[in-house]
Amino acid sequence: MVKKKAGAKKTTGAKKQAGAALAAFGDLLVKQVMETKVQSARLKTKGDVIASLMIEGFGCVPVVDGVKKLVGVVSEHDLLRAMDEGQGLGTVTATDVMTANPYSVRPETTLGTLVHVLRASDLVRVPVVDAKDKLVGIIARRDVLRTYLGGGKAARRRK
Repeated sequence: MVKKKAGAKKTTGAKKQAGAALAAFGDLLVKQVMETKVQSARLKTKGDVIASLMIEGFGCVPVVDGVKKLVGVVSEHDLLRAMDEGQGLGTVTATDVMTANPYSVRPETTLGTLVHVLRASDLVRVPVVDAKDKLVGIIARRDVLRTYLGGGKAARRRK
């Protein structure tokens, strides 16, 4: 006969509690956490302007058309690649360096699904679009982690 230690019950209870907290976190929606004040670029925006937007905001700038439909993203990596290839940032445009048809999520996406997308794609930030692919926000890994550490409280960081 094996006797259980007195503390074993607490460990099981703590595991159940942690599992429940993680499940509740996973059910939160992107719209509860995403940043809604997003700086974006147009197709003809020059690389040096995009770099300035990155320094002031995020390390990734969504590229939109005339009706704010997401058409691409420019990352720090994209700009560094252009520089490494000898292109001046004042001469390249978003069209020249962007990743077209980027990953995006909807505001109704759960954080559990978003975590999977972030891990599977190795992305740091993901644009958030509505049903018409109009840019409505952006969400980053750190937003997800901040929300998790905050006990699921959806605290948006404003810039």
